[in-house]
Amino acid sequence: MTGRTALISGANRGIGEAIARRLHADGWNLSLGMRRPERPEWDTCGHCHLFQYDAEACSEEAWVKEAVEVFGQVDAIVPSAGIMTPGTIIEATDAQIDELMAINLKAPRRMAKAAWAELERSERGRIAILASLSGKRVKSAGSGLYSVSKFAVVALAHALRQAGWEQGIRATAICPGLVNTEMAHAISQLPHDEMSDPGAIADAVALILDMPDNSSVAEFHVNCMQEGVY
Repeated sequence: MTGRTALISGANRGIGEAIARRLHADGWNLSLGMRRPERPEWDTCGHCHLFQYDAEACSEEAWVKEAVEVFGQVDAIVPSAGIMTPGTIIEATDAQIDELMAINLKAPRRMAKAAWAELERSERGRIAILASLSGKRVKSAGSGLYSVSKFAVVALAHALRQAGWEQGIRATAICPGLVNTEMAHAISQLPHDEMSDPGAIADAVALILDMPDNSSVAEFHVNCMQEGVY
């Protein structure tokens, strides 16, 4: 049992749910942010704290406050909530860009800001942000709009890593390619069993959260296909 506490957004499905399941098995105290809070079937002891979280609602301070009241501390945050809007950067409307940046970039930034004092107090605070390989390269014209937001998310992880280094806070951009989730199914014809498994991403996050201060991982790339350096 770790005794540490993690906040995970987007914890009700996909990669976020897989990360929550894995950290729960590892003994973490978990505060799960979900649009429609529902206790996971694997939380048989009912120990997880559930918070009604919408990435556009600016409720991160209230979430952190509740989690601290329940567990006494916050040692890690895992912003996993995100959306994918396909389309070229030319076709995109301002409203689409604003929505992507609000959910994919601004919400994780607010989450980190709200938890910052607790992460400092932890003396080994950890931030693992779900970015994407789309934040490392623009694979197609149709993924251009999404890539713009995810490039910003990768930069956010690096900015937080720089800001928190002296306080023992380590931040990592988790950059998977196609993962076997509903989001990937909607945009790719690749057979589901050829996509990366969400559990593999969760394993990586668990490892990174446990890395010591002197073994920082700035970015973690995972791909299910052969593609250049990724």
